[in-house]
Formats: sequence, structure tokens, C-alpha cells
Amino acid sequence: MGIFIALIAVCAQISIPMPYGVPMTLQTLIIPLAGVILGARNGTIAALAYILLGAIGAPVFANFTGGLGIILGPTGGVIFSFPVMALTAGVGDKRESIIWLIIGLISGAIINYICGMLFFSLILSSDLRSAFFVCVLPFIPTDIIKIVLIAFFGKKIKLI
Repeated sequence: MGIFIALIAVCAQISIPMPYGVPMTLQTLIIPLAGVILGARNGTIAALAYILLGAIGAPVFANFTGGLGIILGPTGGVIFSFPVMALTAGVGDKRESIIWLIIGLISGAIINYICGMLFFSLILSSDLRSAFFVCVLPFIPTDIIKIVLIAFFGKKIKLI
């Protein structure tokens, strides 16, 4: 779990700034991968531990930031959805079918989008349409690639 917590923090720094302050990071690759490799329970715990580290001020979030201000800011919904992403990936993988794994990964991504969009809209008092264009639409192509990579490599890494 410690390795995955560190990987999540490192991948948060691999970041592409996007308009309106929602960066594109590799966290959404590593978090579901943690659910696949560690299992639903331990992957979820790793994601929760990562959030707690950030909440107490460790600079583990994108651009070496941390603290409650980040969690309660416009991108907080994305961060809050991380444990659910790990959980859905782990539950999907437990069924030992690539279809269920992909369903789990897609479910996690959708929950990530919804949480991110709703929190962004609430914090910045924007409409949901604007939040969709900022928090969801730009991320769909890379999330499809991440889902394919996790579905293909996740089980192979798990066997090592």
C-alpha cells in the first residue's frame, strides 16, 4: 500500500495544466491500478491514506500542493472520488472477467467525473454545463487510454 501511496503522489506531479484550474494528471491511472493490484479493500485504503496525507498538508497533490484548502477547493470532488475509483476497479477485477474489470473502471471514471463536476460547480457557483466542459470533456480521451492500459496491464502486473 505504501508503494501505491507514493506512486499516487508522484503521478500527481505528472500534470498538464488545463484551463480553469483542473489539471490532467496520472493519478487516475494509478488509483484504479491500485484497486486491481492490491484488491478493492487495500486499494481503497491506499487512496484514503493518500487523501489524508494531503489533508494534513503533505505536498502530495498536483503541483506539490496539500492541505484542506485543496480538498475543499474546485478540484476537491475529483480527490474525494479516488477511493471509489480504487474500489470499483478492485470489485470489477475480483470477478475475474475482463468485461467486469472494464465495467468497474468505467464506473470509477464516471463517478470521478460526476463528483468532480458537482464539486467544481458548487464551489465556483457555475452551471453544470460549464462544469462538464471543464471537468469531464477534456479528460475523456485520456481516460479511455488509461482504462485500456489498466485492463491490459493490470492483471499482468498483478501476476508478477
